[in-house]
Amino acid sequence: MTVGVVAGASMDPTVYDLRMREVEAHLPLTAAPDPWFDRSIVRWPSLALCSVVGAVLLASPAAAAGLTRVSTDPYTNTTSFHQTQVEPDSFSFGSTLVAAFQSGRFSDGGASNIGWATSTNDGASWTNGFLPGITVFAGGSYSRVSDPSVGYDAQHDVWLVASLALGSTIGGAAVLVSRSTNGGLAWSNPVSVAVAGAGEDFDKDWIVCDNTAASPFYGSCYVEYDDFGNNNQLHMARSTDGGVSWAESAVPVATVIGGQPLVQPNGTVVLVIDDGFEGNVESFLSTDGGATFVGPFEIAAIRSHPVAGSLRSDALPSAEIDLFGRIYVVWQDCRFRRACSANDIVLSRSDDGIRWRRPRRIPIDARRSGADHFIPGIAVDPTTGGRVGLLALTYYYYPVAGCSTSTCELDVGFVSSTNGGTRWSVPSQLAGPMSLTGLPLTTAGYMVGDYISTSYDANHVAHPVFMVGTGTTCTLGSVTSCDEATYTPTAGLLASGGIQSAEGGSPSGPIDGRPTRRASSR
Repeated sequence: MTVGVVAGASMDPTVYDLRMREVEAHLPLTAAPDPWFDRSIVRWPSLALCSVVGAVLLASPAAAAGLTRVSTDPYTNTTSFHQTQVEPDSFSFGSTLVAAFQSGRFSDGGASNIGWATSTNDGASWTNGFLPGITVFAGGSYSRVSDPSVGYDAQHDVWLVASLALGSTIGGAAVLVSRSTNGGLAWSNPVSVAVAGAGEDFDKDWIVCDNTAASPFYGSCYVEYDDFGNNNQLHMARSTDGGVSWAESAVPVATVIGGQPLVQPNGTVVLVIDDGFEGNVESFLSTDGGATFVGPFEIAAIRSHPVAGSLRSDALPSAEIDLFGRIYVVWQDCRFRRACSANDIVLSRSDDGIRWRRPRRIPIDARRSGADHFIPGIAVDPTTGGRVGLLALTYYYYPVAGCSTSTCELDVGFVSSTNGGTRWSVPSQLAGPMSLTGLPLTTAGYMVGDYISTSYDANHVAHPVFMVGTGTTCTLGSVTSCDEATYTPTAGLLASGGIQSAEGGSPSGPIDGRPTRRASSR
């Protein structure tokens, strides 16, 4: 395995920050078409736009960076894989970044606990630990825990980690939220968002908060989850007191999986999610502070190539939002490959959460490259937007799609855009190749996670968080046989300009239509 092979163009964040301030202070915003979609949130006068983009591109010297391990699994129970960590999420606010992930993965669902790693200095150093009071391995009552998601409530100055607690039968027993009131450096025992009743079996939670001071719902937080026990029914809950108490929202009857809610500056909540068959990406909206939701609104059909080597991977969406409320969503999709032979990462966007642009292929490599790309995690710098929005994308990939468990080489890749996803940088390899047999083998396949994560810090620097496995074997119950831990690029990654345009075209291949998720695949 090669660690720290990061190379690519970078942008001086000071230059970008000064340019953004100059633009915001002196240039008018007017609606007009842009080169990707029919219209743009903003139109920068052409001379000023050239000045901004030119500054970004000219300030792009090559950079290289190594990786920092921010956490490792400390548990020793023989019922799960050690030392393993999977499925990270992260969130940033100001100079603080918080990541959370499963630690000590079980073969048939959940983990021994949720780990966390926090940086209060834009990723220069990290503090880590494990959430108290959830599982029996950390002073709690639940057998296992899964699906961590990180949020921050600026009004109440509290960091939040949502998680899915599993009972002794591996059912989704409760959706929980752990709170930190000291900047993500210490965490309280969890509060319950929802506790499963008879016949209920929760799955796939995600959290977000409204951090726009001018929003009518500033300080409200929202958690999405579904009920596998009742046809993957959508659920939403909301809190207005920093996550101390939660109330159920009124939602449509809908079969869903893998949602990510976002909040626009006007307080509108937009939930991006797959339908329960992973055949379509769709959205739901709330304009009343999460009291009620409407939808679904179609984003696109999913056309997904099965990932080789028995690696666990589903076409779940990753979504983020820019300064102006424009929503970007990515997922793995094979529509641009002949005979659906491999996955690209595709991107759609919307200004209102209802009308979505046709998916575009992010040009990581040539359509005939033979590489397969999957499990994407997008970040949007929240201080930028429109045609100068900074986007960063981290993903896993195989250089050769048609591989087997013994021959697949799993890598981590990264690309970025400095103009709202119109053009993209050349890709950088962050880690790999990894051997699949060095990862925990779950009932749904070898596992790095259903998600990967990327967040921007206050200096316009992207911080991907991902799993790296260094071995070739990983045996259930053997504490020392595995080595899969949580990593991030040591210095972060600066966005780079690019000349490779996002690509449209006619779709190819069948629409994905998988059955609803099995309970054991949590």
